[in-house]
Amino acid sequence: MARPIDEFAAAWAALSGTSGEEGWRSIAVAPAGPCVVMAGRRFPGNAEALLAGFSSARVPTAEKLPEGRGFEVSRADPHGDGKTWLALTRRESGSVELFAEMVCDCAGALDAAAPEGEERLLRTFLARVRSWQEFMRKGAQALSPEAEIGLIGELIFLREAVRAGLPAPLALDAWVGPLSGIQDFEIGPGALEVKATLSARGFPAKIGSLEQLDDSVRKPLFLAGVRLSQRESGRNLPEFVEDVRVELRGNSGTEGVLSDRLLAAGYRDAHADRYPRRFIVEGVRVVEVGDGFPRMVAGTVPDGIGRVIYEIDFDRAPGTDAGVVGALRKLGAL
Repeated sequence: MARPIDEFAAAWAALSGTSGEEGWRSIAVAPAGPCVVMAGRRFPGNAEALLAGFSSARVPTAEKLPEGRGFEVSRADPHGDGKTWLALTRRESGSVELFAEMVCDCAGALDAAAPEGEERLLRTFLARVRSWQEFMRKGAQALSPEAEIGLIGELIFLREAVRAGLPAPLALDAWVGPLSGIQDFEIGPGALEVKATLSARGFPAKIGSLEQLDDSVRKPLFLAGVRLSQRESGRNLPEFVEDVRVELRGNSGTEGVLSDRLLAAGYRDAHADRYPRRFIVEGVRVVEVGDGFPRMVAGTVPDGIGRVIYEIDFDRAPGTDAGVVGALRKLGAL
């Protein structure tokens, strides 16, 4: 749960001003377990920031810190105390309101991970910021109708995979689609791509690259098709999200990872009222991609073609329906 903004807003207001000296001004707010949390401003520039301090956890020097539209993360040393300090700072071009939401969300993620130790806290902080980085890269707006359908398809497969017996932490780690993975799920040596449609005739599936259905790198490779229909008696996107949360309940650490993935996918609970459409799941078909499957890969297109987006009719694609269980077994996950 995100922290209330009041404490940060009051601290930023008290720290605001002008200064000719470069450096930090900060006020401590409630800590997250062993992590010291401070509201700060960086001068010159008067930029708002969240400072997180760790006594024992370290960030490797070579590790690239996240940055995105309107914010950056940097190493800091506000007190010269030997701690590892990370500063999440608003850029001049960044929205004050959106940055405040980001700070409250990241602080809330730290609070949730507080019992798990400093190293976990540091990794949680960076993971949540990277999810915001992906969210802002996608425009920081509610999902388009097409992206909404796509996310529902991925959530349905995630839910069914957990119900089939795939341990929840492994299922979430495998869900790399929101992190710009080539396929939506990377499971063992193989992968699985999910497509969803509202079409009543045929199953148009848009393939986003030459790599998406290429099994030369990850094998076996499966394509899962989720057919939906729009009905008032169905469920909307926030309810599909809640379905997954219910399936994960009781699995330590999974709630934060799920929140990271949803944010990276472009979904925020604050946008829940923007998804009124309700859907029924009409069926799920899972087929292994191999010889004879309609696809375009690097080895089958003429030299000189570097990027391709195309569409197949999944209903006409050959292959026996392996089902979610069958696919997970062949992927070595069950």
